[in-house]
Amino acid sequence: MDYETEEILFSKNGEEAMIPASMTKIMTAHVIYEAIENGELTLETRLPVSERAWREGGWATGGSTMGLSIGETPTVEELLRGVIILSGNDACIVLAEGLSGTEEAFARRMTELAHQMGLDSAQFENASGLYAEGHVISAADLARLARMEIDKFPQYYKFYSEREMTWNGITQQNRNPLLGSLDGADGLKTGHLEISGYGLTASAERDGQRRILVINGLPSSQARADEAARLMRLAFTAFDTRTIEPGEKALAVLPVWNGEAREVGVKLAEPLSVTAHKSAFSQAEVAIVFDGPIKAPVQAGDRIATLEITVAGKKDPVEAPLIATENVEKLGFIGRAIEGLSLKIGNETAS
Repeated sequence: MDYETEEILFSKNGEEAMIPASMTKIMTAHVIYEAIENGELTLETRLPVSERAWREGGWATGGSTMGLSIGETPTVEELLRGVIILSGNDACIVLAEGLSGTEEAFARRMTELAHQMGLDSAQFENASGLYAEGHVISAADLARLARMEIDKFPQYYKFYSEREMTWNGITQQNRNPLLGSLDGADGLKTGHLEISGYGLTASAERDGQRRILVINGLPSSQARADEAARLMRLAFTAFDTRTIEPGEKALAVLPVWNGEAREVGVKLAEPLSVTAHKSAFSQAEVAIVFDGPIKAPVQAGDRIATLEITVAGKKDPVEAPLIATENVEKLGFIGRAIEGLSLKIGNETAS
């Protein structure tokens, strides 16, 4: 996915619901960011580690853990870093219980918020991504979620690029294979369950362009690393984003009926960015669509047409509003009479 335009550049089963494993934790963190924004928590809020969090997410489980101990009171910031950098299942449970009372209630909040955000494929049964029947989200919705997180909460996105974290004297590494190995990579989250295979939601930025990648179902961590690097490199080398600025001059002039001028200029209302395969730009088709002739009066800034750009590989044209560049006043009575007479004479001549 291109970050700026939200264009899906390549998709294979991208809209199908899948088991996200620990990529779930992007949504867990997002809920906490929203809670901080709403004043329900602060980064400095301390939350107690319950026996359940320790038992179901601690070292003894053999799964991803922050290594919390019963009775500890880490801060929300420490727990967030434990979720993002270490993929700590215990940290997820502590945050869930601290905000919603139970992990089950927190999971319902995750799902409700996801649907409010337009992530319709999402259904969460827990905060960690451990297997549960019906716990799913599509790759496309994970990409959209990642984009929203980067866009809305840039102050917390920095956690995703941290390479390691130490807790209780034990240092663990971030599992994201692109960090430090691929130029511009700065997030987001790995996932793995036996039933789902190895997955990754990743993002990278180069030369002012950002791409977001989601893969899942790889057979090993090495295969995940190799395929993620291959696809992310392709996302930058094979695709490009080009922007058309509104400018001062009209893109075109359109006919006006019953106006003091017979034509009116149109231009873009705002910059238009198009992301596509580099080879597709030379074959792109451009059209201006409008109901015409345009009836006077027309005010500068009125939307009177649409620019459509058809690019190979895209299901639908890229569309952008076109606005009038100047005022065109309506003809007075005498002018309209002359205009009507001209039309009548023209029709008689044609017949």
